[in-house]
Amino acid sequence: MQSEALIAIIIFIIAYALIISEKIHRTIAAMTGASLLLLFGVLSQNTAIKHIDFNTIGLLTGMMIIVSITAQTGLFKYISIRSAQMVNGQPFALLIVFSLITAVGSAFLDNVTTVLLVVPVTLSIARQLAISPTPFLMSEIFMSNIGGTATMIGDPPNIMIGSAVHELSFLDFITNLTPVVLLIVGAILLMLGLIYRHSLQGNKEARMKIAKLNACEAIKDKTLLIKALVVLFLTIIGFFLHEFIGAETATIALAGAFFLLLLSGERYLEDALAGVEWTTLFFFVGLFVLVAGLVETGVIASVAKGALTLTGGKLVPTTFLILWMSAIASSVIDNIPFVATMIPLIKDMGELGVTNLEPLWWSLSLGACLGGNGLLIGASANLVVAALSGRGGHRITFIRFMKLGIPVMLLSMVISTIYVYLRYLL
Repeated sequence: MQSEALIAIIIFIIAYALIISEKIHRTIAAMTGASLLLLFGVLSQNTAIKHIDFNTIGLLTGMMIIVSITAQTGLFKYISIRSAQMVNGQPFALLIVFSLITAVGSAFLDNVTTVLLVVPVTLSIARQLAISPTPFLMSEIFMSNIGGTATMIGDPPNIMIGSAVHELSFLDFITNLTPVVLLIVGAILLMLGLIYRHSLQGNKEARMKIAKLNACEAIKDKTLLIKALVVLFLTIIGFFLHEFIGAETATIALAGAFFLLLLSGERYLEDALAGVEWTTLFFFVGLFVLVAGLVETGVIASVAKGALTLTGGKLVPTTFLILWMSAIASSVIDNIPFVATMIPLIKDMGELGVTNLEPLWWSLSLGACLGGNGLLIGASANLVVAALSGRGGHRITFIRFMKLGIPVMLLSMVISTIYVYLRYLL
């Protein structure tokens, strides 16, 4: 097992280094690393497949198809024109509006679904205003991860914690996490406003031109628009009710996608499938398998257990260790296997005499959700936005993201640390 763990670590580090360097495409690096884990016998094919989150893959595929068809109606251009006109074409005002929409949407929907709906509008607005979409896209990435922290259904780590700890209700997540999320949203928006203050000046001629546009003329196909909106509405309702109807979000998204294709006709099929970011989906597959190598060989569990022994079970240092360790780990690896590892460890601490586990659960949630903002591969929404941005001609590189993502993550964690201390530990 030790040799297999060593092989898993080496392959993970090499693949990660190639992803950071961007000497080769990140999808090739991830899939090659995943293949090597299987060839060296670290993972069997069946084990690797079990670790691939097909709910994420299916959700992405279904929503990408729906968004691709909806885009052909002109809806996103219509929304972008109307939004720009409502704020007189002021870029910073638009950044705040779309950041808040993304944060609220991510609190109640999957954050990937939210960015898939918001990003096409953002790209269209940037074209209308003749400015770079990058400040908007970066803000939407950060807000999707921050907003998803606020509720039990906003991000997978919260869902997992809520399922494992029956004492924590849906309302508990809102009352304990939403206050700090609001503080972080305000701080990050202020930070981004200062960083991008020169990029968000806007073009006076473009603003004047937008003011004269008739947004209704952007709609190209009203019949298809009605069909797309009905299916999109039903799909979103399905996301809210998926626990009650017993269907995963991937099932709902794929059902919505192919129902829309059924309504719109097979002439849209090839274009719809061409709108799916297949390179991003295969990158996710490779990344899931790379992390699976660390999970199955016990590397992640060993690191987590070793770190917790350093605190000797004392509440304050343990709380802060979980908060920061979760953030750092979740910026590097998928937060789902990490949280799955941490949940039984925290439960064991309760059995060993730690009476107040509540700060530990909220620290795990905050760290795992907010840590995704640190690096480009830290969260699914990050990669989806980067893929859509690249397709629109505005490439977000690993290093470029990291230069802003790490300060955002650190600021979020400092605020979270102060909040956890004052509310639960003082």
